Amino acid sequence: MARISVIVPVYKVEIYLHRCVESIFHQTFQDFELILVDDGSPDNCGALCDAYARQDSRVHVIHQENGGLSAARNAGIDWVLANSETEYLAFVDSDDWVAPEYLELLYRAVTECGCLISACGLCRTTGEELPPVKQGTIRKLTAADYYCSETIHGGVTAVAWNKLYHRALFKSLRYPVGKLHEDEFTTYQLVYQAGQVGVVLEPLYAYYQNPQGIMLSSWNPRRMHLLEAVGEQIVFARENDHPELLKKAAEQYLYCAHEQLRMAAASPETRTYLPALRRHLRKALALERKERFFSRERDIHWAYEEAYPCRILWFLVGSRRKMAEKRGKK
Repeated sequence: MARISVIVPVYKVEIYLHRCVESIFHQTFQDFELILVDDGSPDNCGALCDAYARQDSRVHVIHQENGGLSAARNAGIDWVLANSETEYLAFVDSDDWVAPEYLELLYRAVTECGCLISACGLCRTTGEELPPVKQGTIRKLTAADYYCSETIHGGVTAVAWNKLYHRALFKSLRYPVGKLHEDEFTTYQLVYQAGQVGVVLEPLYAYYQNPQGIMLSSWNPRRMHLLEAVGEQIVFARENDHPELLKKAAEQYLYCAHEQLRMAAASPETRTYLPALRRHLRKALALERKERFFSRERDIHWAYEEAYPCRILWFLVGSRRKMAEKRGKK
């Protein structure tokens, strides 16, 4: 039985699928099985998946009606837990690809560090190849040091891919079906459940920035799922006494609410969502007033101006601040 199950959700990626699958086939660590989940793709992807299964006995194909990325990942997880004895799971998105050392170094990280999760560096690309692996340096970090770090992979630690997970972590946890930013709902729970993360510092995962991808499209109401996810992180951090996560989530909530408010305001079709987004921003500011993550309110004046768009109010606030500064100089 293989040691690792690699789960690849497949939907409308006919021109990218070969690159992804071939990068998995050419791993230096060959003790794996590949689960291709055809999520009701309307193109030739289903037939391509079946062809891979005929080519290599390690490939298993799941065909299902379209349910979205979370449903596809969940189908792969459910299949592994019901039909396989592999110890670890990994996810690769079907328009991305991985370095030949991807599985080998992630597996080495979990075994050497004694962790239930390992993670590697990533490289954003529009088609350029990954740089060659030089050292494969591995570090062992606490959940907070990994997930809340701004220096580990540029602070992009919530993504589902670029990681190796022990199967026990998914005993009662799945990705939320129908949600955008599904990894923001899930990854922090997996990381904190594991407690520690073995980290491969070099980039082994090529994140393809597809010009047709949903994350590069204009604002739409589904983007608000991110605010919902980060709100759940805040609740989790408070209930479980994780101050680093609370700070990270609170700041992300503030910045994201502000950004989405400005993006929604740019289009007449989405301006009807401004009141809801403004409520999110005011909620984020209320949390900031309570926790005081920023040293001064003036450091986030831009957020207050968007949350309370009253020019007279800001004139009065500015006048009061100038008067207070003058009194302080006397």
